[in-house]
Amino acid sequence: MAACAERLIGGTDLAARFAATRALSVDLVAPLSDADATIQPHPDASPAKWHLAHTTWFFETFVLRDHVAGHRPFDPRFAFLFNSYYEAEGERHPRAHRGMLSRPSLAEILAWRAAVDEQMAAVIDDLPCAVRDLIELGVNHEQQHQELLLTDLLATFAENPIAPAIWEHPRPTPAPVPGAMGWIEGRDGPVMIGHDASGEEGAFAFDCEGPRHAAMLHPHAIADRLVTNAEWQAFMADGGYQRPDHWLSDGWAWVRRERIEAPLYWRRAGGGWVQFGLDGLHPLHPAAAVTHVSHYEADAYARWAGVRLPTEAEWESAAQGLDPTAGNQLDAAGPVRPRAASRSGSPAQMFGDCWQWTGSAYLPYPGFKTAEGAVGEYNGKFMSGQAVLKGASCATPRGHSRASYRNFFYPHQRWQFTGVRLAKDL
Repeated sequence: MAACAERLIGGTDLAARFAATRALSVDLVAPLSDADATIQPHPDASPAKWHLAHTTWFFETFVLRDHVAGHRPFDPRFAFLFNSYYEAEGERHPRAHRGMLSRPSLAEILAWRAAVDEQMAAVIDDLPCAVRDLIELGVNHEQQHQELLLTDLLATFAENPIAPAIWEHPRPTPAPVPGAMGWIEGRDGPVMIGHDASGEEGAFAFDCEGPRHAAMLHPHAIADRLVTNAEWQAFMADGGYQRPDHWLSDGWAWVRRERIEAPLYWRRAGGGWVQFGLDGLHPLHPAAAVTHVSHYEADAYARWAGVRLPTEAEWESAAQGLDPTAGNQLDAAGPVRPRAASRSGSPAQMFGDCWQWTGSAYLPYPGFKTAEGAVGEYNGKFMSGQAVLKGASCATPRGHSRASYRNFFYPHQRWQFTGVRLAKDL
């Protein structure tokens, strides 16, 4: 086999990253019962064991089945159950009914994972370069599902009236509320954004992050930190959810229809608010970055504040040169939550704490081409009706994100760790 240009990320090779990523997924479900891992809280979410199974299906299908002679599937029925949206792979179980799958059990899925991991370990160093690139995609795909697993578990446990904690964790002393938000003047004129496949030799990126291209920026400034819970409470106290003045028409219709009055997982208690997290209910920390807000809410807050959301080009320009592995990101299984807003960087909190809504629609970059085959369905076909988020959250595996990363969700969705950074014209 010809030598591959190996990607050494964090000082580890592909085989080590594969093993570490697979192990973290198992660690994340260690506190769960079989029942915990089976529940689907709403149609946009998936059961924990489905995430474990789907990521295993990816490696068994696209690597072992397609590229290892003599491979036999662990259970041929699993392909129908755990395909997500790959039309090229045939029919699949309906997404909204994933929570109805009491069988296979969590134990059976973990046994399947172990079998696939053993087979992968035996061949990973001898596979052609193109297949190793496919494994790299699979590792990054599983990291995405680790974050989804945590946010889906949060949504699951939030449905339980006794507010159980998945992980107990000593709660830190609340940090002081920061002073007035500062502003950092951004670059204007043409700037280069998107993944540079030639300039970042060996670095992984999803296809939607390229091609690299010029974007025109107008004079603007970007906030030096994220919006806090205290600042969000001021928006609420001023009738933010009761007055249509600052809302897009679709957003106001959503507020009225869903009776939205606060960020997701905020609950009234004793005349104030508490917040539910993976460590149960806890007092709302005024200094922490507000999270679990939709694009509709983020846009309304920005309008109320007299400013706007940044474009993805403005955000990426501000993030270039910053360390994407810094900040409050996922390192190991345990409770995650956004931390207090900080000015430790300039700007701060670009990576970690919360994904940050932008004012940009999720659309293809100039020159974008969908890859051939099933993996070409990964991103391109979702470029309709969604908004771009940038950065990383407290549930994003450290090392997964970068300045060119494009996360995307529909404007009403808010069960992810999504927050707000502001921008304004100059």
